[in-house]
Amino acid sequence: MKKKIFAVWMIFVLLCASLAGCGSKDDSNTLRIIDSRISEGKIAIRAAILLLENRTDLDIELKDEMTPVNSFQELTAGNADMFMSYDGTVLTTLLHLDPSDVPDGSTVYDYANEQVQEQYGCEMLDKLGLNNTYMMAVTADVQEQYGLETTSDLAVVSSEIVFGAEHEFFDEEGSAKYGPYAEAYGLNFKDSISVDLNLKYSAIENGNFQATVVYATDGLNTKANLKLLEDDLHFFPEYNGAFLARSDAFERLEEACPELKDILNELGGIFTDETMSELTYRVDVEGESVDDVAEDYLKEIGLL
Repeated sequence: MKKKIFAVWMIFVLLCASLAGCGSKDDSNTLRIIDSRISEGKIAIRAAILLLENRTDLDIELKDEMTPVNSFQELTAGNADMFMSYDGTVLTTLLHLDPSDVPDGSTVYDYANEQVQEQYGCEMLDKLGLNNTYMMAVTADVQEQYGLETTSDLAVVSSEIVFGAEHEFFDEEGSAKYGPYAEAYGLNFKDSISVDLNLKYSAIENGNFQATVVYATDGLNTKANLKLLEDDLHFFPEYNGAFLARSDAFERLEEACPELKDILNELGGIFTDETMSELTYRVDVEGESVDDVAEDYLKEIGLL
């Protein structure tokens, strides 16, 4: 009986040890990055991974994509180290502040960075160079029919037009969303439709709606022949792309990679709105892989 109990106990111990080892990684050598839901973010993240693989011996764990709010929750909970974000998103969606809260003499980037460090121990790395702000877009037919140039122009005829956008634009996480936007401009659409982000462009191309909000650098704007309208009331803040990281991640990885932040900041300023639009077009329209596009671009600018 004692032998049986001992045998059972040993099996239990070995099983626990096995389970503890399964999938575990050395935290002191592993950088955990949350993937992006959009091609622009995926390109920036792959660029970071390629650069780190080329310059360091770090293990990179690429976690599944999720919404900005969920990504931030994972970051602040300590389940991830960084993800691609935007200063406007950090300010309005993650910190629930308005552009009007930014003090005179400061910028959205500086103020959002200051606040996210103070409140959550996170920081934005150097701006990547692109300003992927929201913009109202309409189909070419609507633009021509009504002669639209600005979002205020659209407000005058909005009752004749159906608007559609991704689910996240209609939620209440942040001030730069549908409700405050429609109120600021006096938009009163014939109907408003909430769709999955991945279905938005096909929906507008299929005629389900004629107006939507888009990211300024999205290559799919060109494919769908959308016309971007000026945000003449300057409702949307800047959305400068930047990696948002836990500050203690750099401390945790200090021994393995003391130059980690410096390497990531080599990506600062490498993109423009125009170049990112071209890169996302290659991914979303021409079907090239994110990895190939990111690698080609890093080689083109001499970082690889």
